[in-house]
Amino acid sequence: MDIYFIRHGIAAEPSEYEYDRDRPLTAKGREKTARIAQKIRQIGVNFNVILTSPLVRAKQTAQILLEVGLSNLVEDFIPLSPGGNLQEFLQTWSESDYGKTEGAIALVGHQPDLTDWAEQLIWAEIREKLILKKAGIIGLSVPSIASPLGQCQLFLLTSPKWFD
Repeated sequence: MDIYFIRHGIAAEPSEYEYDRDRPLTAKGREKTARIAQKIRQIGVNFNVILTSPLVRAKQTAQILLEVGLSNLVEDFIPLSPGGNLQEFLQTWSESDYGKTEGAIALVGHQPDLTDWAEQLIWAEIREKLILKKAGIIGLSVPSIASPLGQCQLFLLTSPKWFD
């Protein structure tokens, strides 16, 4: 199975909103995310499911991925909220029907959580080496969802500029 970690697109400034969770994508963020989604589609990627943080900017990013046809299903997933727990994701995932299928999934969320999760899956520890820009993507091959820590292989690490 392949997991694509996708950071939300460019969002409104925190000072513009009382609550961080309410910050939407900017017009530029929506435009750039849509271009990236189209490029992902052009290279033949399709997701069994898109799991998203429940924060507005992540949900809007996931919706754009859905609208260009990268999946038929988007679900809110609390562990993708800022400060979310990788172990909770792995347990929930391994117990779900999606964890028993081949293919790819997308996880739409936030920094530094997405890179922390990816590093744990690659090296079994957080090394603070990976950087994921807004609307950037990390792709990992997961040999076994049952015990993936330190077992995954990085196949994609790209900034949005790579897709332009």
